[in-house]
Amino acid sequence: MARPSAAGARRGRGRVGRAASPRTLAIDIGGTHIKASVLDRAGQLIADRVDAPTPRPAPPEAVLALIRTIAGELPAFDRISVGFPGVVKGGCIITAPNLGTEAWSTFALAAELEKELGKPARVLNDAEIQGLAVIANSGLECVLTFGTGMGSAVYRDGQLMPHLELGQHPAWKSKTYDRYVGAAALKKLGVSKWNRRVSRVIVLVRTLLNFDRLYLGGGNAVHISQKLPRDATIVSNLAGITGGVRLWEAQFDALFSARRPRTAASRHK
Repeated sequence: MARPSAAGARRGRGRVGRAASPRTLAIDIGGTHIKASVLDRAGQLIADRVDAPTPRPAPPEAVLALIRTIAGELPAFDRISVGFPGVVKGGCIITAPNLGTEAWSTFALAAELEKELGKPARVLNDAEIQGLAVIANSGLECVLTFGTGMGSAVYRDGQLMPHLELGQHPAWKSKTYDRYVGAAALKKLGVSKWNRRVSRVIVLVRTLLNFDRLYLGGGNAVHISQKLPRDATIVSNLAGITGGVRLWEAQFDALFSARRPRTAASRHK
């Protein structure tokens, strides 16, 4: 597992005493990597990011085991935020296209993390958390993330809108957005042809949403080399972690107040 150097880990722990509480363990679960750090109250990293390959296969028990290891590499924390690549409701997983929906469906990830790590936890779609770190909280803003597949999030005046799982929606002929601009397409087509597809995706999403601002993120956003429209911006993939602090704002309290019974998770044990 990739981890901070010994010196980096010491520096992270050394800053904890001065970091504003509450401290948030922010985890970004992706189809290829799981990344995490601890944030202070303002959303600033107080330790180097830990980055580890996502288990293959990636059932809940394997991902939880890796998260336990990652948490042990980081400073103490008071609460947990997780970005998950799929549909999430009330801290429970509904779909996990790039990890295995059959294994993850109805899994109470937030509740299980609370049990494993002993701290309150909140879980949301990973693109939605990334957006929380970068949006201007004005007008209709859209986030697209390019990684194993394509994630999406929509906000109106800073408020999260109902989730659109665009990655699983048809984009071009018989291809979903995931297949059209996901990591497999980038590898097969090369950067130039993949960029042309990204341009088409921007046009399609603009037609669908009429957004005021578009943010492009995810691990493969670094390969976007075309000239973008004035209302589109490439953002750091680190936003998938730093957005986690905003998951504890009052606007999300109602979203996480009602959860499915713990038995939903226990069926996977």
